[in-house]
Amino acid sequence: MKHWRYDTAEDLEQSMIERLKHFPREPDILVYMIRSFAAVCMRAWLRIYHRYEISGLENLPSRGSFVMVANHSSHLDAPCLISALPLRKLNHVFPAAAADYFFQNVPRIWFAAVVVNSLPFGRTVRVRQSLCLCEKLIENPDNVLIIFPEGTRTATGELGHFRPGIGALLAGCKVPVLPCYLDGAYAAWNRHQHIPRPKKLKLVIGPPRIFDQLTPGKESSAALAVELQQAVQELATHHEHHGTHLQNP
Repeated sequence: MKHWRYDTAEDLEQSMIERLKHFPREPDILVYMIRSFAAVCMRAWLRIYHRYEISGLENLPSRGSFVMVANHSSHLDAPCLISALPLRKLNHVFPAAAADYFFQNVPRIWFAAVVVNSLPFGRTVRVRQSLCLCEKLIENPDNVLIIFPEGTRTATGELGHFRPGIGALLAGCKVPVLPCYLDGAYAAWNRHQHIPRPKKLKLVIGPPRIFDQLTPGKESSAALAVELQQAVQELATHHEHHGTHLQNP
């Protein structure tokens, strides 16, 4: 006869906010239900209010973990990338969010942890720890990590410099990486606006790349970051040449 062992959750004695700030978080059926409901509402809102379109869905791996990297111009970016993925993956999708911004007050913590399922990422302190956390996350099967390598929302709508941390994470890694370009988010809701505008959004998902042949180190990390930045820029350029440019308000 098999003996079952019951272990209480590690965060049982913590407050709700402390539980949400902690990562990885313990499973919570109530949070899962709220997140699922919010995801359905979010997808409907994007489709109706922003006429959201996606191209390149065929590039999404059908199984296994993978990483999505994209330009960053709006708080709409993470919801748009999440909405490109099947609902069944919802609790295994983790956008990296700035810990010093999204995990400092209750409303932002609630949105980041409950609605978006964000991973707290240190931009200026504990960067190495954050990268190690990302590495462990994608080592587990069927997880999706979303990263914005610019580190912050653009102030102009133009693609910014990709930080080498993305290269340090992915050099020598066998997990597929998908460059993505989101068009229209700056016009819809940039850092200078208080509420979203009904501007059209379009996500372009590029073919996956794998960088397992690279030896981890400063040079390869920098080169990888440049390559991914160029890949996202190429998606943007191709989109502009074959459709209406949507970034400018």
